Amino acid sequence: MDKFEITADFEKYKEVFLLENSKLNLISKNDERFLFEKHIYDSLGIKLFFEKYGIESGELLDIGCGGGFPSVPIAIEYPQFNITGIDSIRKKINAINEMKQALNLQNLEVICDRVENLEGRKFDIITSRAVADLSKICEYALPLLKKDGYFVAYKSKKTPEELENARKVLNKYNAKVRDIITYNLPLEEVYERNLIIISY
Repeated sequence: MDKFEITADFEKYKEVFLLENSKLNLISKNDERFLFEKHIYDSLGIKLFFEKYGIESGELLDIGCGGGFPSVPIAIEYPQFNITGIDSIRKKINAINEMKQALNLQNLEVICDRVENLEGRKFDIITSRAVADLSKICEYALPLLKKDGYFVAYKSKKTPEELENARKVLNKYNAKVRDIITYNLPLEEVYERNLIIISY
């Protein structure tokens, strides 16, 4: 992936995020120094998926949105997508709402609830980053995925092990791993990331 261009929108996001992080510790103080490299750049790794599959818009659900990764960076970079973030921790949802208002993100909605309770809605794309083992997150994501949709799981070097563990769940929903898109974060040490692309 090309080196991330830090636009004025993301400079403003950095300012707003660090203010919220000072109250809640959404990421560690050490990680604050690598906010762009480890968190924003990683969140925007989905660009590789969008470009490869020719996806330009849609309804996107981010399961376990936590401190707003990847939902907030995606909402900033891709205003044509409608983003829904869900997390069961109220203080994190409140923090994302503060960011949403400060950045005027009209395409972002956040819900404080457990994803199991999100019924009656289907999504074109579902994402999840740093939430749970792939087998567990598939149980949450796949029932909410449209038939022609994609579940994009952000994973690291444990990808082969997690794929093996998820085999039964994938079979249960008649879903398949369509692709694994690999990229490196712009850090001095090699920091490999994988987007696991799953669909029906």
